[in-house]
Amino acid sequence: MTATDFPDTLIALERAAWTELQAGRLTIPTATAVHAAVTEYAAEAGIARVDVEMGVKQVVRHAADAA
Repeated sequence: MTATDFPDTLIALERAAWTELQAGRLTIPTATAVHAAVTEYAAEAGIARVDVEMGVKQVVRHAADAA
């Protein structure tokens, strides 16, 4: 999967969670929002939730590696 395979809203949520996590302040509402969005997208796309989660994390956390 690539960044273009995921909705911008899902990428933005994961990016917000990653930013909070790096700052040591990941909140429950942010984590819950990401989890819900990943679950919803996975169900709609017919993809395993874990595969969506890992793919989105790869896109957000390793964006510099892909550039």
